[in-house]
Amino acid sequence: MVDPRIENLNVSVEQAIITPIALKELYPLTEKCINTVHKGQSTIKNILSGRDKRILAIVGPCSIHDIKAAKEYARKMKDLADELTDQLFLVMRVYFEKPRTTIGWKGLINDPFMDNTCQIQEGLKQARELLVYIAELGLPAAGEALDIVTPQFIQDLFSWTAIGARTTESQSHRNMASGLSSVVGFKNGTDGNIDIALNAMQAVAAPQNFVSINPEGKVSVIRTKGNPNTHIILRGGKTPNYEARYVKEIEDKLNGFGITPKIMIDCSHANSGKQASNQELVLQDIATQLQHGSQSIKGFMLESNLEFGKQDIPANKSDLKYGVSVTDECLDWKSTAQLLRSFSESIK
Repeated sequence: MVDPRIENLNVSVEQAIITPIALKELYPLTEKCINTVHKGQSTIKNILSGRDKRILAIVGPCSIHDIKAAKEYARKMKDLADELTDQLFLVMRVYFEKPRTTIGWKGLINDPFMDNTCQIQEGLKQARELLVYIAELGLPAAGEALDIVTPQFIQDLFSWTAIGARTTESQSHRNMASGLSSVVGFKNGTDGNIDIALNAMQAVAAPQNFVSINPEGKVSVIRTKGNPNTHIILRGGKTPNYEARYVKEIEDKLNGFGITPKIMIDCSHANSGKQASNQELVLQDIATQLQHGSQSIKGFMLESNLEFGKQDIPANKSDLKYGVSVTDECLDWKSTAQLLRSFSESIK
């Protein structure tokens, strides 16, 4: 029994939602979906190990807010992925959850209609339906695991997963990441702190035990084997950290921990000063480092949408500009394709 004098004092509603297994039955995996995810996971692991010499490219919208636009973007990316497959392994960035420094829109899963109604069950349905569509195209997907429960609903469709700058130090997220089947990238802290990512990689490689839910939605103790397939993501901090001297510092630190350097560089966020056009400068620097023989840089991240820029979420959703980000500023598709083609040519 709940005693209202001491429990749930700040809770207004407790609302049950669909279970993970029921959602998966609504949007099941075809054999092609399974092959897409499995191939994506295996290829990324091979890139990190050096068996596959291509560069991993995580490219796509800062956040997904429009399913129609996301599907159009995915079709364009699949064509480009096939074109550049000799040098790059393109994975679409499909982010449904957004961390907020204070308040703001938390992403499609939390608030799919962007009106503070927070219809999370509908958000989960839209997210899974989109991921199945992308997998059916034969295009692998990348996401950020922010909520520690939602992976039970959609994680089977991701080939790569990020743990963000605000959550890399979180014990709960490290526990969760230790059980994920995908490769996991840990970002350095928002202040540029590298050690939290290095500590996370070591923690996640070890078995962990924690409380979560199982596919039937029951509260369960989850016991993991540990996830050895991790790497660090340099996203900048108080200053950018993508240049060769910073990469060398990270290589030395990783070697000091007995960890083979496997580095991804985020061209956005603090490395670009949150100016989408500056991502080109970061990518050019990465190309130069690769041309000079860097063995530790395994991939990069690029924020891109159908159209350039960003927009505020209007009260009247019909006023939303199609294909324009509602979170961080993004490159447009035409510029993205040109940039990736140029990068691919420069590292042949």
